[in-house]
Amino acid sequence: MLRFVVKLAVSVAIILLATQIGRKAPTLAGLIAVMPLTSLLVLLWLYWDHPGDFALMSDYCGGALFGIIPTVLFFLTALVCFRRHVPLWAVLCASFAVWLLGAFVHQCLLRKP
Repeated sequence: MLRFVVKLAVSVAIILLATQIGRKAPTLAGLIAVMPLTSLLVLLWLYWDHPGDFALMSDYCGGALFGIIPTVLFFLTALVCFRRHVPLWAVLCASFAVWLLGAFVHQCLLRKP
C-alpha cells in the first residue's frame, strides 16, 4: 500500500506543478507535461514492481516511442481547432477521436503475433 501512495503522490505532484506553471508560462507547462518525466516515473514504477524484467521495460519503451505519433496527432488536431476558434468541448472530442484512431492503429501495429 505504501508503494501505491508514493507513486500517487509523486505523480500528482508533477501534474500539479505543470498546472501551476501553466498559469504563468503555458508553453513551459506544455513542455513539462510532455517531457519524459512521465515515462521516467513509469520506468521507475515498473522496475520497482518488476526488478530485472528488461523485456517488460523494453516493451514499454517501444510502446511509448511509437505512442508519440497518436499524441502528436492529438495536439495537432487541437492546435488547428483552437486556431479556428472551435469551442473547447468540440476540440477535445475531435482531438480524442483522432488520438483514439491513432492509438488503435498503434496497438494493431505493435501487437505481437
